[in-house]
Amino acid sequence: MTLAISSSLRLGALLGLLLGPAGCSIRTYALRATADALSGTGGGYAEEGDPQLAREAAPFGLKTMEQILQQVPGHIGLHLALARGFTQYAYAFVHQDADRAEDRSLQAAQAGWLRARRLYLRGRDHALAGLGLRCPGISEALRSGDATRRDAALACVTKKDVPLLYWAGAAWALAVSTARDQPDLLGDLPTVEAMMRRALALDESYDEGALHEFFVAYEASRPGVDGSAAARKHLERALQLSGGHRLGPLLSYAEGVLVQQQNKKEFVALLQRVLAADVLRDDPAWRRNRLANLIHQDRARWLLGRLELLFAE
Repeated sequence: MTLAISSSLRLGALLGLLLGPAGCSIRTYALRATADALSGTGGGYAEEGDPQLAREAAPFGLKTMEQILQQVPGHIGLHLALARGFTQYAYAFVHQDADRAEDRSLQAAQAGWLRARRLYLRGRDHALAGLGLRCPGISEALRSGDATRRDAALACVTKKDVPLLYWAGAAWALAVSTARDQPDLLGDLPTVEAMMRRALALDESYDEGALHEFFVAYEASRPGVDGSAAARKHLERALQLSGGHRLGPLLSYAEGVLVQQQNKKEFVALLQRVLAADVLRDDPAWRRNRLANLIHQDRARWLLGRLELLFAE
């Protein structure tokens, strides 16, 4: 009897706190704790060995985080997690599907690229919002197209801001890659380059060489410039920083440089190297890159099936 009364009193006290004047602060604390948990490293997805499961689960997680962000505005960790999440989801699933659809239907491919672009820009805007909490006005300066304002704003960014700067730039660049018919977005490339070079200068080793991996693709795609030598240097540094556990740099170099050079032999050899990697092995270095590597292997298989379209015999 005493135990029952004691338990009832504790429950009543808790309900009183939640429903009374202090309830709001407890709710806010709970939301912030949830936000902190959701905005972690995302290791659950990074280590996922079933891409289809990740494809189906990610949208719910992203919407949940956006809803929580409405309740705890100004949470930098959530802005970063959403920037990363929308960009990765768009690239891994929406953009890849659109590329594959091109061989069947240009209209379907364009619809997919448009959806991917919207998701990329959604991710970019979350990253810029996060940066704006540390450097007020930076989003407007970066969008202005004014190089002087842009460079002054980027001077505010420090090493701790590199994750936000990276995902803002990566999302922006990927959006541009889907919009060759959009001059306004193409004109944003100098801003993207300035952002990523600032990030590279602050922390070149960020995320096992992710910035060098970006520049492998970027240097290879610059119009009117032979960026193959620069891309090769970034490839070597990216592989060094990742210990060879990230397959993205190899895929980017093959697709960006070797197709442009029409070097079919090295292209095939590099993609076979990607496919030969045992990405499911129980090793921490491989495990933390598992999902991304599986997606890269899937794209490598698709590219090898398109050799007659990519190379002139």
